[in-house]
Amino acid sequence: MPAKRIEMIACRNLTRPAGRAAIAALLLAGPTGTALAQESHGPDRITVTPIVDARLRFETVDQPVLSADALTLRVRGGVEARLGDFSLLAEAEATIAPVDDYNAFPFAVPGSDQSRPAHALIADPQNAEINRLQLHYRFRDGAVTVGRQRINLDDQRWVGSVGWRQNVQTFDAVRGEARLGPISADLTYAISQRTIFGEDAGPRTEVDGDFVFAGLSARQGVVQGKLFAYLIDFDESFALANSSQTYGGFVTAAVPIGGDARLNLRASYARQSDYGRNPFDFAADYWALEAGTSLAGFTLAAGFEQLGSDNGRAVQTPMATLHRFNGWADMFLTTPPNGLNDYYVSVGRTFEGVRLLPGLNANLAFHQFDSAVGGIDYGREWDASVGFRAGPFGVLLKFADYDAQGFGVDTRKVWLQLEWSLAPPRR
Repeated sequence: MPAKRIEMIACRNLTRPAGRAAIAALLLAGPTGTALAQESHGPDRITVTPIVDARLRFETVDQPVLSADALTLRVRGGVEARLGDFSLLAEAEATIAPVDDYNAFPFAVPGSDQSRPAHALIADPQNAEINRLQLHYRFRDGAVTVGRQRINLDDQRWVGSVGWRQNVQTFDAVRGEARLGPISADLTYAISQRTIFGEDAGPRTEVDGDFVFAGLSARQGVVQGKLFAYLIDFDESFALANSSQTYGGFVTAAVPIGGDARLNLRASYARQSDYGRNPFDFAADYWALEAGTSLAGFTLAAGFEQLGSDNGRAVQTPMATLHRFNGWADMFLTTPPNGLNDYYVSVGRTFEGVRLLPGLNANLAFHQFDSAVGGIDYGREWDASVGFRAGPFGVLLKFADYDAQGFGVDTRKVWLQLEWSLAPPRR
């Protein structure tokens, strides 16, 4: 892209509301924000801690018919005020796109200049919003959080904040956490899912409903287990088909195999069926199995995940951090009607002692995707990443290459990212 065009697009987008909000949030990173963190004078005084982070990312997508390029900057600024066992957290988030040759939405948004169907999807719309506004109370064996908050449960397979995207997902919710002897309990009731699509997404900016996330977990020696229930009852007509009830659990174990080596095992099962006003009748199974270990400095893992299908409806996880699962090309954000089998292997390594590139790490993964029913070969995918630190910045280069067979189209994605933050508050 010519440099003059990039400069013109950047100037135009910095004048948008999201651009002005990003500039305002950046001001919190200056001397005033730093000074706030120093107002700590004892347990009976209010302590105010600044929250500031920024992420600059270039993403490119190449498909047979569509392509996309995006240069986006996400800035968050806020404060956490703490008094004794109470804390109040307020945080704003803004994203601008100096280069915006991409479609920000996977659905039609009439009248939005961010809906660009002539380009491939990159789900990082320009946006400015109140990201979190929560009151938190901590007591001896638990905590209660009320308000707009990020919720990441376990590995985020069912509920997460979608932290990979520039505009994260939050919930308007009440969450209680408690420890009862060897048992840990976690219960959330939410009335709104604040999506990653931001203020220009029309009715998909937030999706209202009645959502319950419940879990009971315990640990015994090297084994940890959890039972969970997720009840999702959407109000919006376009989301009713994703209303579901899911009951299941998982077990993990770190089994010694000699010296400092461990065999890390994880097994999970769940049963999902229609719930609330879902017009479809189905009941399908979810399975996940994974084994991993470290060998000669490398981290190795192999696994299988199945999102089953019944009556033409597959297991869906509409509140998950989906980029963490089933390949970084994001071909299976919505599970196909015939379900999904994902067979995968991965290898990673952290390189100690590289003084010029502290924290240098590399990862490589391969996925084979098939249908859960019907014997369809969907395709296969290679994913790779390299990360390190450069002074105060975290640097990440990622690559995904999906080879389509019976589902989707060939898709190649590349990301280059710089990330910076002040030390985060304790919550």
